[in-house]
Amino acid sequence: MNSRCRSCGAEIKWIKMTSGKMMPVNVRQIRYNPASQSDEDALVLVTEDGRIEKGHFNPSACRIGYTSHFASCPAAASHRKR
Repeated sequence: MNSRCRSCGAEIKWIKMTSGKMMPVNVRQIRYNPASQSDEDALVLVTEDGRIEKGHFNPSACRIGYTSHFASCPAAASHRKR
């Protein structure tokens, strides 16, 4: 389900995480190759089935993920729970 961020107006997609909570992600799909969890240069991505993975961008890769909207929203701090 797509909607708009109420702070910055960007289009976002909601993904149900494995914890059951919903996470807003940017709608642009990122194709990636998996990376080890210790790889500090890798992107942190959310998969369609709600898992968090690390990976390196590769336009010809088969895996698809999304970046958390919290990472790019200029008003992300205002949405965090205190």
